[in-house]
Amino acid sequence: MINLKLLYKIIGSLLFIETTMFLVCLGVAIGYEEEDVFTFACSVAISATAGLTMRLLGRKCDNSLSRRDAYLVVTLTWVVFSLFGTLPFLIGGYLPSFTDAFFETMSGFTTTGASIIDDVSTLPHGILFWRSFMQWIGGLGIVFFTIALLPSFVGGSVKVFAAEATGPIKTKLHPRLSTNAKWIWVVYLCITLLCIGWLRLAGMTPFRSINYSMATAATGGFAVDSDYSVFTPAVQYILTFFCFVSGVNFTLLYISVSKRKLSTLLKSAECRLYLSMVLGCAAFIAFELMWKNNYALEPAVRSSLFHVVSFITSTGLLADDPAKWAHVTWVVLAVCMFLGPCSGSTGGGFKCIRGVMLLKVIKNEFRQMLHPNAVLPVKIDGVNVPQSKRVTLLAFLTSYLILCLICSFSMIAMGIDNTNAITITLSTLRHEAHYLGARDAHAAVLCAAAHLIERLVQRRYIDIGDVHRHLSDAVLVDEPSDSLRTLQRTRLHNRCTVSVAELLAGDWIALAHRTALLSHVERNGVGAACRRSV
Repeated sequence: MINLKLLYKIIGSLLFIETTMFLVCLGVAIGYEEEDVFTFACSVAISATAGLTMRLLGRKCDNSLSRRDAYLVVTLTWVVFSLFGTLPFLIGGYLPSFTDAFFETMSGFTTTGASIIDDVSTLPHGILFWRSFMQWIGGLGIVFFTIALLPSFVGGSVKVFAAEATGPIKTKLHPRLSTNAKWIWVVYLCITLLCIGWLRLAGMTPFRSINYSMATAATGGFAVDSDYSVFTPAVQYILTFFCFVSGVNFTLLYISVSKRKLSTLLKSAECRLYLSMVLGCAAFIAFELMWKNNYALEPAVRSSLFHVVSFITSTGLLADDPAKWAHVTWVVLAVCMFLGPCSGSTGGGFKCIRGVMLLKVIKNEFRQMLHPNAVLPVKIDGVNVPQSKRVTLLAFLTSYLILCLICSFSMIAMGIDNTNAITITLSTLRHEAHYLGARDAHAAVLCAAAHLIERLVQRRYIDIGDVHRHLSDAVLVDEPSDSLRTLQRTRLHNRCTVSVAELLAGDWIALAHRTALLSHVERNGVGAACRRSV
């Protein structure tokens, strides 16, 4: 039987936490005196009311959790947080539909970093901070955050932690799980604060440094700028370092810092594999960039390190365009995407500890073939790995690969090319927003043109009726799955007389990036002409 009262109590407590998050964002909105003050005020009222209702329903409950309840709590936590997290986007009208808002919110809380917002620079500061705050709280896990804050979870926190944990081998700083969670959050907070300080020294504004630090520590990757011109060489080195640190097991990191022994990290087989992958892949890509892309030594090393660390930690930040690199670098980056960082970190993926276990198991199997009667235990850092953990590892790997196969096949069947299908699948399954592969130019132009038209209609620059009269044009009919569906979502009507054909007559191939299209149009007078005609 499911303990419903305890479930109500937990959800109510979680909603109070989310209400506090809304209050912080409300403070940011008030500080910048922007339009999203009302948005966050309404979000605070709705979430607080729902949380109070849930707490009342969960009065006098039994605090003990079964294992089934624990897994249900973890699942519902992510869903409920994401559902209420859509409120700022929907109330403020920053996203047109619940589906888009839920996608954006879930991407934030799971630190995936994928966004459907074309131009984030147009959003108010409160909404931008909310996007960064979501991924920062979700970095270590919402439930893990709650365990650190709510002592009432102690009765079932072990089972909840087991359901939330990301690695097969758990390390603890303290016998009491709530205390353990608090210490790990202290490490997390210190990484964030140190990153903020260094970014400020590198010349970033306070708002940008806070947001990019939260994105880095959480390995989330939500940006507050439409381009990455703010990523100076100094900023890239700083973000690379803190992304790498965020991919290290926080427990080992705390032990090594508190005891002032860096050797604690180097003695860990998982950390050694993590460091070896970063250095090896970065060295290979740097060589490729110098050989085939004519990079100088320092830019090649800096760019390769930045992107390898960003890919392996699932951060999602880009300071260059990997799609222009040699195809062999995509394979290397895809391997990084699959493997991921250390367990007990904020990164996603298969995790290095599972990679170490898998290599040990393979080595033992070959030795067993040579010595059939020998007893060969699998040991990691001197600790024996039981047979049950090995079976779980193989089951996890099999499930992971099957999901990759199914998702990739589905995308290829829908018309997505092989490279993009595989990389998108890996990105999604490991909570990452990286994109590899060069798009087909014609498809990119069509998608960009469709989004441009939609935004121009929404801003009352062109008439929706004029759009529908030009749907028979070949440039739109060739890509019905993207352009037509996008155009059909538009509902605004006005009297602007600018022709869609005129907008599509330009050289869109040179302007295939969505975020650049509208600014180009407005910069070259089309937007001004539209506004004059309204």
